[in-house]
Amino acid sequence: MSLTRTRAPFLWPALALTLNAFVWGTSWWPFRQLEARGLHPLWATALIYAVAVLVIVVLRPRAVGQLLRAPALWVLVLASGTTNAAFNWAVTIGDVVRVVLLFYLMPLWTVLLARLLLHEPLTRTAGARVLLALAGAAVVLWPAERSGWEALPLPRSLPDWLGVLGGFTFALNNVMLRREAHRPEEGRALAMFAGGMTVAGALALALSGSGMVSALPAPAPGWLGIVAALALLFLAGNLALQYGAARLPANVTSVVMLTEILFASASALALGGGSLNSQLLLGGALILLAALLSTLSGADAH
Repeated sequence: MSLTRTRAPFLWPALALTLNAFVWGTSWWPFRQLEARGLHPLWATALIYAVAVLVIVVLRPRAVGQLLRAPALWVLVLASGTTNAAFNWAVTIGDVVRVVLLFYLMPLWTVLLARLLLHEPLTRTAGARVLLALAGAAVVLWPAERSGWEALPLPRSLPDWLGVLGGFTFALNNVMLRREAHRPEEGRALAMFAGGMTVAGALALALSGSGMVSALPAPAPGWLGIVAALALLFLAGNLALQYGAARLPANVTSVVMLTEILFASASALALGGGSLNSQLLLGGALILLAALLSTLSGADAH
């Protein structure tokens, strides 16, 4: 009975994070459907989160004051907004498996950010996780048949850069949720959704003016219904994320969320959204090994 009571507090947060991972891991497909209907992923992200913001403001109006009175939550606004804009754009235009692997360099960033913001110790095991994650990234990014500077394992395409950026800001998002866990949930939720709306919306507006992003199309039933459905799914998924991440250590959160790789890879391979080769398998194995070390470290800590 005591063992059950010990594990029970961690079960529901872990399941909540798994739900969020499923929503994110399979979201690439509806985003591609929206792009096929003329709606760029940045506009889609802004609209989806605008619906979620409206729902929260109507149901929990106190959340507005909580957000405005807490400057720390504006870091969450920026982190969550950048995460959503970068990830949704990347999986829409890039190879889903590759993007998700680069996104899930998150344990590397979590080690550094947890040390900086949560003052968690930087141990030898943490250093080993960083080296493994870097080695995995190098394998994934290693260019074939190139020499000189061009042979360096660096992001070379927009989806690659967006995947890396999204992983960094997602780690920051989770660490900030942990640090601000004492604040009301509705305030943290509003910060996350407001970030998705404002960052993606501002980017879409700025880039559409320069012609890099297509203009917002006229309302049409074909894409409005998908946006509404995704808004509900993202609302449920992100509420689950902030519930789970606020109740688990930051490194454990990053590992549970690795189930997104399984959801994304399986759906992408089944639906033609990505490919898998020996290079991705080896790099992905190293990244996953780094994450598993985080799991063992989190278990020892508790």
